[in-house]
Amino acid sequence: MRTKYIDLISQTYEFPQEEFKVEDNELYYNDIPLMDIIKQYGTPLKITYLPRISQNIQKARRWFNVAIARADYQGDYHYCYCTKSSHFEFVLTEVLKNGVHIETSSAFDINLIEVLNENGQFNKDNYIICNGYKKQQYIDNIAQLIADGYTNVIPIIDNLAEFDQLDKAVQGKCQIGIRIAAEEEPRFEFYTSRLGIRYNEILPFYENKIKKNKKFKLKMLHFFINTGINDTAYYWNELSKCVSIYCDLKKICPDLDSLNIGGGFPIKNKLSFVYDYEYMAEEIVSQIKQICEREGVKEPNIFTEFGSYTVGEASAVLYSILQQKRQNDRELWNMIDSSFMTTLPDSWAINQQFIILAVNNWDKEYERVFLGGLTCDSHDYYNSEANLNAVFLPKIADNYISKDQDEDVKEQDVQYIGLFNTGAYQESVGGYGGIQHCLTPAPKHIIITKDEDGEIVTKLFAKEQSYKSMLKILGY
Repeated sequence: MRTKYIDLISQTYEFPQEEFKVEDNELYYNDIPLMDIIKQYGTPLKITYLPRISQNIQKARRWFNVAIARADYQGDYHYCYCTKSSHFEFVLTEVLKNGVHIETSSAFDINLIEVLNENGQFNKDNYIICNGYKKQQYIDNIAQLIADGYTNVIPIIDNLAEFDQLDKAVQGKCQIGIRIAAEEEPRFEFYTSRLGIRYNEILPFYENKIKKNKKFKLKMLHFFINTGINDTAYYWNELSKCVSIYCDLKKICPDLDSLNIGGGFPIKNKLSFVYDYEYMAEEIVSQIKQICEREGVKEPNIFTEFGSYTVGEASAVLYSILQQKRQNDRELWNMIDSSFMTTLPDSWAINQQFIILAVNNWDKEYERVFLGGLTCDSHDYYNSEANLNAVFLPKIADNYISKDQDEDVKEQDVQYIGLFNTGAYQESVGGYGGIQHCLTPAPKHIIITKDEDGEIVTKLFAKEQSYKSMLKILGY
């Protein structure tokens, strides 16, 4: 009878996979021996594997460029990174190695771009797509960029009043875009996105405001689908409507030449994840071309804004099990040495699911468990994988002792687990470096790369948060 943990994973999924494999009953993530990392740094621990970022960027660029070549598409493709997914310096440094452009969402993003330019990492002729609802400081910062010689700043008009604010702040010539207020999926609590301008207002807005103002050139039409790029009737319907609006606008606005299909590719949140990225890129390009040919309009340059897709699959969080508690006849609680609410806030805020795997002891029998965090909050738990509706991990012995209870316990006798593809949004949503729920410290964070010989190189980015830093923030 096959009852070991490795049997469960192998029977349930196609395993091993591109980023996961098991050797000597221990998990490797992107060829990184996780137990070696744990032995060196301990847990809880956040890791970021930088080469994965570049790999994903290059994949997407290849998919779209191949699709453009196959369709004989007469426009170019531009990859933009959404900084809001992760603002860390080491992330932007890796991203910008690939010659990509940037999408911003707040005033401080502009200050970040200035620093990147000063460091020689970002050129003034790169595209800067300025999205979001804009307070005056954001608009002033955009105007300053333009004044400082950034030639491809494109503020995206989110509402009608924003144009007048830009007109007052910007002194020189300026390219702009318009964001379409897309319809949300039927399951949403509201029908139309709060962001952007309604379909029936876009053409009159151009005719009455933008066309008459010699300072501005309308370069881009932007639409954003909150649920991302998916092969659904909803997505294709919204794309079709957007391209049709583009064609109508292009006929009266010669300067318009770019379409921004905001909303990113999905990332892997379960081992059974299946998504045909190549097909989706080809279908997007094909549909845009077909509609433009039908309308007698030249195909636009295509911009994408990929945030989670860029950085999400580059990171993981590693925990050790401190104790197992049996609370009733059916519920076993494995208590981790950190908190889900502080390290993975999306897991409780929006019920985001991540890939959960044991790091060691793959040769042991498995059992169903609930995972509990350290805080005294009833929401600090994790109880299901995306496709199993449960969490299964190697069985823990009745006399289980963690290293927290006894430092002399050997690593192989402690149960370690990992939650994977956690690289997008978690630090910013959780308030990195600030006050954590129940004063639970933010874990140690290491950066992983490989040298020219393919050897793993690790670097400590941040130590575990100290009580002194928290008390200082609180005014003590």
